[in-house]
Amino acid sequence: MVQDKRKAGMTTIITLSMILGVAFGLITGKNFPFIEMLGQLFLRLIQMSIILLVTGQIVEAIGGIKPSETGKIGAKTVAIFAVSTFLAAFFGILMAVVFKPGIGVEISSIEASVDVTAGKASAIADTMLGFFPTNIMQAMANGIIVQVIVFAIFVGLGLSYINRDVPSLLYKTLVDFNKIIMRIIQMVMYFAPVGVFALVASSIGKFGIEVIIPLAKYLGVYGLGTLLFLIAWVAVVSTYTRINPIEIVKRVTRMSLVALATTSSAVTLPIEMEDAENKLGVTKDVNKIALPLGVSLNSNGAAMHMAITIMTIAQLYGVSYTFSDMVYIVALTAFASLANAVVPGAGLVSLSIVVPQMGLPLEAIALFAGIEWFVGMLRTILNVDADTFTSMLVAKSENKLNYAVYDKNPGLV
Repeated sequence: MVQDKRKAGMTTIITLSMILGVAFGLITGKNFPFIEMLGQLFLRLIQMSIILLVTGQIVEAIGGIKPSETGKIGAKTVAIFAVSTFLAAFFGILMAVVFKPGIGVEISSIEASVDVTAGKASAIADTMLGFFPTNIMQAMANGIIVQVIVFAIFVGLGLSYINRDVPSLLYKTLVDFNKIIMRIIQMVMYFAPVGVFALVASSIGKFGIEVIIPLAKYLGVYGLGTLLFLIAWVAVVSTYTRINPIEIVKRVTRMSLVALATTSSAVTLPIEMEDAENKLGVTKDVNKIALPLGVSLNSNGAAMHMAITIMTIAQLYGVSYTFSDMVYIVALTAFASLANAVVPGAGLVSLSIVVPQMGLPLEAIALFAGIEWFVGMLRTILNVDADTFTSMLVAKSENKLNYAVYDKNPGLV
């Protein structure tokens, strides 16, 4: 009971911190270096443990269960990731076609003062090879999460073989080590209200409200698309799990607020894993596989963002696409989302990979630089919530959804 109150209180405090940050940024109209430093410090404190968190959780999860069971959970998780990412990209194009966010906008009214370096489009074979590290230490140092995950899966499978009879000393040590990392994350989260306030206040103060106005329709369409897609996700999860949709929304609120404030799926991962288990009933053996995998392999928000943005740029420059072109955009953005970075501000880099592939000018990406932080909020909340909803579907299919956490608010259970 005390624990629930504490979590509810933290959610409220984070919400107030975001509101105060917006108000402070608008009133002062400037970015204070000290406040920006506090926000960046908060991000760094969480990011410093992300590689160890992802590696440790996956190795512990896979190492503690039978290989056949790991395969089933992993296969179901990846299948849902793939389907939902393609649907998100398709829905992004549909929103752009229906609402035409790029029509009627004067390009000259948007300040384009940010240099963007084009990324190289990768063939499918190159993308697949990019999943596997040649040097795991280098992959960890460079923060290449997908390569770290692949390595952790192999280590977990090897450990599960050793643990087939009795848990090994190495496994027990790893479990204790993971508890230490989670404790570090919990200590950092006490700083969350200050960090969230600083991040929001510095961003609003730096960019101001004027950067939003020319692309307000674009932001509105993307925001509406994100909301509708999340509603569809909740409806699917509620129908399959027989849990009241209002309860689901309430229980993802804290992780959603952190995702909005930090604009990073990786930074949100510790809170996401905690709430998925304690509030949504996803058991550890599913939680520790599905959610870390989702950081790199599931990017509903990134796919939708790239699809809508490509269509918006095309409308800005008067470029028309055929239906087959749009199908190609769906595939392009879905696969490109696999390479999407899990840190704030990565949207421009992702766009630099896909925009030139559709015959659009690379410099058009800079038009969206001023609103990248606001776009990142929408992109991240869809990424994070979709990961969590996927874990609920997988847990239900494996009879590993703990309905006891809903006893006080049974809903449809």
